[in-house]
Amino acid sequence: MCLTCGFIYDEATGLPGQGIAPGTALSDLPVDWVCPDCGQPRDSFETVD
Repeated sequence: MCLTCGFIYDEATGLPGQGIAPGTALSDLPVDWVCPDCGQPRDSFETVD
């Protein structure tokens, strides 16, 4: 979950519209990947259950 805007990246779903296949772990996203809702970097995300 993005700590700035609350966007939840679902690894099971991925983001096919951005070329990210289902099953892609957050840690496997490109280093320069940003939140699609607010533009914050990947390190602004925290794992939630």
